[in-house]
Amino acid sequence: MRAAAAIVSLAVSGALIAAASACDQGGEESPDVQYGDCRVSGRYGEFRLKPVTRGVLTVKTTLPAPGWWNGDSAKSIKSGYEYCMAANIAYRSGLDRVIVKNAPFPEVVSGRTKDFDLALAQITITPQRSKVADFSPPYLSSTLGLLIRDGETIDQNNVRNVPIGVAEGTTGEQFVEKRLRPAKPVTPFPNDPDLIAALENRRVDAVIHDTTILLAYPQKPDSRVRLVGQYRTEQGYGALYPKKSANKEELDRIIRRLIDDGTLAKLSAVYLGAAFGRDPAKIPYLRVEDGS
Repeated sequence: MRAAAAIVSLAVSGALIAAASACDQGGEESPDVQYGDCRVSGRYGEFRLKPVTRGVLTVKTTLPAPGWWNGDSAKSIKSGYEYCMAANIAYRSGLDRVIVKNAPFPEVVSGRTKDFDLALAQITITPQRSKVADFSPPYLSSTLGLLIRDGETIDQNNVRNVPIGVAEGTTGEQFVEKRLRPAKPVTPFPNDPDLIAALENRRVDAVIHDTTILLAYPQKPDSRVRLVGQYRTEQGYGALYPKKSANKEELDRIIRRLIDDGTLAKLSAVYLGAAFGRDPAKIPYLRVEDGS
């Protein structure tokens, strides 16, 4: 992980919720361009990209992702942390549209496709993924949460003895298999709704996945699940680029600017704080059974 100062911590974001209602930082007056419900900041066209489609920023993600991408389909997305992050990148690059492409997470991180400018899908930066794709500086710290059904008593002491569900192709899957080494089978699921449904329907007894993703589910009106803790990973989320992308250096500059000028902190307060309804810094940290 890069220096902590380079990462927008969710713990800091909670303190910003009352102070921020949009990501407008000032700067030159916006031209007649709109990216859903996002407010943009900085100077239009300050940076120069060579997008795969002229005049358009093409972004891959994995839906649904409430708080990160708010909408029922790629075409209906109008807000969210990562969508408005993409909107600010497009604006500062002089690109008037953001096209969202929905794809399964394993495909997004596979390095096999080139038909996009960057991917924003709560992607943890890992050495293995860096072999097939390039990454931005980390823009958000990440941990792994433990989600169980209401009324259950599963915790760090007995979780390895119950069936665990994970999201296919994620660092959560690797963590469970290599660190927890559970006694029961681990079941991967292709998307988050299927993963949560499996927990609610008792096909698995626990889910281990990114805390920043799981936090949204206990807030739903008909929720039957609760988040009992989080595991430290010392990792962060990064924007993923096609390997050897000609835009890497310029995109890195933009993302660093969005971190340094507070734009991403405000986006976190506006969109993630509202979706989570809970301060991530106050969620108990769990220990792996071997004492690590």
